[in-house]
Amino acid sequence: MSSADPIEAGRLLFAAPCEFIAGAASIESLPGIGAPEIAFAGRSNVGKSSLVNALTGRKTLARVSSKPGHTRQLNFFDLGGRLWLVDLPGYGFAQVSKSMKDAWKDLATAYLRGRPTLRRVCLLIDSRHGVKKTDEETMTNFDKAAIVYQLVLTKVDQIPAAKIPAALEAAAKVAAKHVGAHPEPMATSSETGYGIAELRAAIAAVAAQ
Repeated sequence: MSSADPIEAGRLLFAAPCEFIAGAASIESLPGIGAPEIAFAGRSNVGKSSLVNALTGRKTLARVSSKPGHTRQLNFFDLGGRLWLVDLPGYGFAQVSKSMKDAWKDLATAYLRGRPTLRRVCLLIDSRHGVKKTDEETMTNFDKAAIVYQLVLTKVDQIPAAKIPAALEAAAKVAAKHVGAHPEPMATSSETGYGIAELRAAIAAVAAQ
């Protein structure tokens, strides 16, 4: 495998067997340190579980629901023993109690700040709506916690193709204001596969560092 072919490196990484290994609903139930980790965060119903499924080429690895707030714990997936993917609970408009929202927030914060194997967070942004106030608040919290993250636009199949560059440019302008953000957002569609190979390549490169 040539290091000059990042797309192939990403394809090979994500062609490995991927299995659910743990679901953590509390700080005490977080699994022990293992492989390097890539976490997926974003507003409720932004498409985190769908993106995990698209990246791994599996339709039911991460459970998908149209109801916001479906993911209520940190879900860990082992990708061939080389990388762990972590699906975080969504934030925003989930129809749950404030106490439950606070519990999810505390759990996610504890994980993100205390995980030495965390290489990067993919912060998912719905391309139809752009970066919202709650997204910027999350970015500011990530900055304060010295977390490295990259904006990943989702559902670009639901906007005109001609508008994708403008959506990326708008996201890049927001990212430029945050010290922890990678300067180049990425665009994806779990439905059509748009940008999936490129995101796999980016994740493979980060995991290899």
